[in-house]
Amino acid sequence: MLNTETPSNRHPDLDTYATPALLEAFIADQTAAVAAVKAAAPQLAAAVDAALPRIRAGGRLLYAGAGTSGRLGVLDSVELYPTFSWPRERAVAVMAGGAGAMFVAVEGAEDDRAQGAADLAALNPGPNDVALLLAASGGTPYVLGAIEAARAAGALTIAFANNPDAPVTQQAEIGITLDTGPEVISGSTRLKAGTSQKIALNTFSSALMVKLNKVYGNLMVDLKATNAKLVKRALALTVRASGASEAEAQAALGACDHHVKTALVMLKRGVSASDARALLDATDGSVSRALGT
Repeated sequence: MLNTETPSNRHPDLDTYATPALLEAFIADQTAAVAAVKAAAPQLAAAVDAALPRIRAGGRLLYAGAGTSGRLGVLDSVELYPTFSWPRERAVAVMAGGAGAMFVAVEGAEDDRAQGAADLAALNPGPNDVALLLAASGGTPYVLGAIEAARAAGALTIAFANNPDAPVTQQAEIGITLDTGPEVISGSTRLKAGTSQKIALNTFSSALMVKLNKVYGNLMVDLKATNAKLVKRALALTVRASGASEAEAQAALGACDHHVKTALVMLKRGVSASDARALLDATDGSVSRALGT
């Protein structure tokens, strides 16, 4: 039996627990998710380094999964735009059951290997694309079909699974095993298996974005100020990173469509918005290099 399906021997009387003990059992078990991702750090690093040149060459991140894993892939793809200004068309997710399965479970869809291949192939993958294949069990037919289509197109395949020696990780070019073991509720991989995949995806995509010059120091300087909260965040980041007054930062941001990177170069180099953009273009978007630091 797969580790993720094996009943846990830690809480055989879970249904009799008082509420505080019940919550403690669930919360404490989540620590295994962090440990599993830490153990997979070398494979995650290899995945970032392998993906980076392809993405720099214009490739896309293509996510495929089913159920919880599929929804986590959608979540990661969607959040890259507001956080890092990553183009929406360069982070695309498919999941078993189609877009509606994001909101209503379509459990049988994960068994359709041919549909997984068709959905991934419909994205027209190419050699510069990076396919992220997600399956807690590691043997989901839909995801195995997606791997086949991605590999046939020459895309880099990176698979995430929660059982050792899983088919998805063995068939991908880079396999990342997040060995979280049995769940508190047997087989409910929306628990710590899902948590570990969320952490791993956050870690992978965030590290990739840092390598792509989307961060200055540890500041989120390439965000899209798409709402009032993010407009305030852009101002606070500009003030913090530039040392300018709030009024100076506001003026710079107003001249460059609230693009923090551009405003920083404007303020610290004493140049116009167009000159700041030219400096950033010449340094592949690196604020540090545009500032000569």
